[in-house]
Amino acid sequence: MENKNVLKYKDKLLLRKGDEIYYGSPEDKYIVLFRITDNDTLGDLTLAKKVVVELRTNSEKDSVLIRQAERDGLYKALDLGFYWLEGALANY
Repeated sequence: MENKNVLKYKDKLLLRKGDEIYYGSPEDKYIVLFRITDNDTLGDLTLAKKVVVELRTNSEKDSVLIRQAERDGLYKALDLGFYWLEGALANY
């Protein structure tokens, strides 16, 4: 039975912890980390304004930063993170 509370973007897991969002599969060599550094408020919603995107090796103890960039908004950040992750996994 599939967990309905699990978020996915293009068939990869999204896990949020505070202002950080981890994107990728636990068994893959690489993951993407999104760090929300600035927010905007629209009514009663909080929207990500600035997001740092990091492609990292998927290791709990000594994860290595491969690439880093900053994007305006979560959608642009997710788009870049997906592109980087797919490229890294295809070349692995």
